[in-house]
Amino acid sequence: MTTVNDIYDFLCSIAPLGMTADFDNVGLLVGRGDVDVSRILVSLDITNDVISEALEIEAQLIVAHHPLFFSLKSVTDMDITGGKIVRLLSGGVSAICMHTNLDATRGGINDVLASVVGIAEDGKEADLLSEDDLLPSGETFSYGRVGYLKNPCPMPEYLEMLKKALKTNGLRYYDSGNDVYKVGIVSGSGGDKFHHALKHGCDTFITADVKYNVFLEAKELGVNIIDGDHYCTENVVTDVLATKLRSAFPGAEVVVSKKHMQTVRFI
Repeated sequence: MTTVNDIYDFLCSIAPLGMTADFDNVGLLVGRGDVDVSRILVSLDITNDVISEALEIEAQLIVAHHPLFFSLKSVTDMDITGGKIVRLLSGGVSAICMHTNLDATRGGINDVLASVVGIAEDGKEADLLSEDDLLPSGETFSYGRVGYLKNPCPMPEYLEMLKKALKTNGLRYYDSGNDVYKVGIVSGSGGDKFHHALKHGCDTFITADVKYNVFLEAKELGVNIIDGDHYCTENVVTDVLATKLRSAFPGAEVVVSKKHMQTVRFI
């Protein structure tokens, strides 16, 4: 029988912990490692709705991207995070979170996003946007990617394609008037990586949670910038991750959350 520890070891093999950013908190964050697992729920976040979903389908494990917590001083039902942990433990549900390591690794979120936005088609990997750090092996990794579309595309046409591809309610953007061709991407909050896209000579940068000053800088430099929503630029990985888990653990049922969805709405 497959255990939580077995699944954790597999996830660490495809998203090495050495790629984890210093601020982060990843790993088996809640529950027991020796528990047998017959059903896994995959979700970008562990919300109360997702915990309810796990309990309803009798999943023993939630595999998520965003950490349930970064630091704790107590675990009680008196606050949101503590209440979630109490619910998970009471229901016998463990939680594994793979965050920045899953962003950075080859085959992880940014590679999936690169394919979705059109810069890594036909099985070709996009280049690294930056050299964020090294593994002990000497392998360089990055929390972003850069590449070319097959052909230049007018920004309005590209926005329509991207909105559908990301399955988002809307996009925040600045249109410089230039076609989209060389694109830099960072899944989730990547506005601080904009300067890396500039170094590569990108005409377009895609990320999420973009601050006002970054939009202003893009305008002044004549660069297209698109805020595709934090959830939407990262949730692209859930189906891919579920497929990998199914392949590695054919004896376990793997379900992608149907309750967790984009929070932000646009008028």
